[in-house]
Amino acid sequence: MIKPLLLITLFLWISFSHASDRPTIVLSSLNWAPYIGQDMPEKGYVYEIVKEAFARSGANVDVLFFPWARALHVARHGHVDGLFPEYYDKARETEFVFSDPFPGGPVGFYKRRDRDIKFSIDPRTNLTKALRDLKEYRFGVVRGYINTKEFDDADYLKKEESISDNVNLKRLYKDRVQLIFIDKYVAQYIIATRYPWYSLELEFMSPALEVKELYIVFSKKAEDYQKKLALFNEGLKIIKDDGTMEELMSKHGF
Repeated sequence: MIKPLLLITLFLWISFSHASDRPTIVLSSLNWAPYIGQDMPEKGYVYEIVKEAFARSGANVDVLFFPWARALHVARHGHVDGLFPEYYDKARETEFVFSDPFPGGPVGFYKRRDRDIKFSIDPRTNLTKALRDLKEYRFGVVRGYINTKEFDDADYLKKEESISDNVNLKRLYKDRVQLIFIDKYVAQYIIATRYPWYSLELEFMSPALEVKELYIVFSKKAEDYQKKLALFNEGLKIIKDDGTMEELMSKHGF
């Protein structure tokens, strides 16, 4: 159940936002550097892509930052128009509609360097076997995250939830879990900016399981969600076609 104070804050924010002649879309997100973050330059390339795409189709966008589980909650219940950045998952389609995609990054496992953990087979050719052969280990995951379908469906694996990638990296460093599911670039950014000494102890387990595309998901409980979806997709196509998306990604080092 959404907290009363948070509900009042959302109501005031949305009411103020809609005072403009241009339509304003309100989205929830999280601090997920290097893709998006309140303290990043221009709030990251994902933020800039979303903002510019809506601008090209004549709309404003306001982004409210929460921990991921809360960001998902307020979007799921239609307290905001949608949520981003999200991975595609068919199960989400009961509550949301997915935008056209924009670039994300490689995802997979981080491990300690002193643990001889390897894939028994290339996971890109047989992910099910690769995962089954890791079932002796404990995996750290973030509550509410979509990872990969095969991994999320693998109920034979021991998975322990935490509230963030940051917490999972700490738990891995302290050997409380042996593997964590994480975006490679997110892990590298956290380690470089917060825990540089972790780089001596932790490493990405090659190869990546998948290179993920990112989406906005629009809540089916939000007003005119199909129109807002169309506005974003229209603007996204424009910035893809004219090279703006590539410029924004390059600007942020992608």
